[in-house]
Amino acid sequence: MKTINSKVKIKALTKHIRMSPKKLQRVVNQIRGRSYEKALMILEFMPYRACNPILKLLSSAAANASHNFGFNKTDLFIDKIQVDKGSFLKRLQPRAQGRGYPIHKPTCHITIVMVIVSE
Repeated sequence: MKTINSKVKIKALTKHIRMSPKKLQRVVNQIRGRSYEKALMILEFMPYRACNPILKLLSSAAANASHNFGFNKTDLFIDKIQVDKGSFLKRLQPRAQGRGYPIHKPTCHITIVMVIVSE
């Protein structure tokens, strides 16, 4: 029987990722609720560009658990992972007769909370 140590939560977050939250969300939904090793394997073989920042953040959270708390990476479990909208980078595209057409380049924030699962 596996028990979850809910007292210790390992958190990692990254801000201002230059990517649409919708594109990151479809990758995040695949790894939500999985163990660290399974999530790592899934992210390695998915063909999306959105996997890279999530993979870096997942590794950072595991390093936080290992370095700050002395936990083993194999016991980690993704408790909560969310993608939030960030600010827009506002740009202008030149159009006819001297007009400017607004372009919004979206950013997002990713937060991962991991817990320890012990046998």
